[in-house]
Amino acid sequence: MQGLILLNKPAGITSAGAVARIRRITGEKRVGHTGTLDPMATGVLPVLLGRATALSGLMLDADKRYTAGIKLGVSTDTEDITGSIVSEKPVTVTAAETEAALKAFTGKISQRPPVYSALKKDGVRLYELARRGEAPELKCREVEIFSLSLVSAPDRDNVFTVDAHVSKGTYIRSLARDIGEYLGCGACLYSLERTYAGGFSLADCVNPDELNADNVGMFIKSEEEAVRHLRGVTVTPKQAARFCNGGQLDFERLKIEKITDGELFRVKCGGVFLGIGRADSERSQLAVKCVINYPEGTEK
Repeated sequence: MQGLILLNKPAGITSAGAVARIRRITGEKRVGHTGTLDPMATGVLPVLLGRATALSGLMLDADKRYTAGIKLGVSTDTEDITGSIVSEKPVTVTAAETEAALKAFTGKISQRPPVYSALKKDGVRLYELARRGEAPELKCREVEIFSLSLVSAPDRDNVFTVDAHVSKGTYIRSLARDIGEYLGCGACLYSLERTYAGGFSLADCVNPDELNADNVGMFIKSEEEAVRHLRGVTVTPKQAARFCNGGQLDFERLKIEKITDGELFRVKCGGVFLGIGRADSERSQLAVKCVINYPEGTEK
């Protein structure tokens, strides 16, 4: 079984747990998600099956959108409401001050990742180090907040809601932490829903609890959908055979215009999505990045 399933992950399970459910239902061993959601978080979780898992890195690079609840006055070790409280401060923040804080964090910013995260240091997950009481010093990295708007002002529990459209690598927990520090009272992430990822929204998704072995096929989309944002190029059967066997294709014969070095293309033949090609401007050729499907007679 091969393709793309778009899950609306419920709260209380890990992304890995959601993947395990799909693996059991489909019987496909090669299954992977394209962007971790914490157990408390819900929303869009694209899952790839079979050879389509080779496309996961391309979906990880996509921008994402979230609806996030942020609680002022409380800071935790995990930077979300599930963690242990490390400080509490009184809150006297107005809606106008909250709006000003959101403007301050819009655009390209330097962000320090959370200690409790799946990032690795010397091959070890940061959350594993944190649980052992080790606190490695983390380097800040540049991320981009394309838009950050107030959905609802702080309520009586000092919780406000934002809509955040962000680049890859952005931690909403860390954004909540930094906004709290900016406002002088501290903050942590209170709730999180991913509403958009890689061109897909919640309306495209299915709850994993609704899936079973009899109906799962109805929800599997073509793997090409995962990379529909890339330009496509159509090749001849001979070119398809060469591509699927690792051979490069000349730009001139492909009739591709205005190519950027390193640009990725969807390669197709007779309506069949073959895989991803990468532009090698120095050689004026399209190299193979990955092969997903083989035309009849070319599969190894």
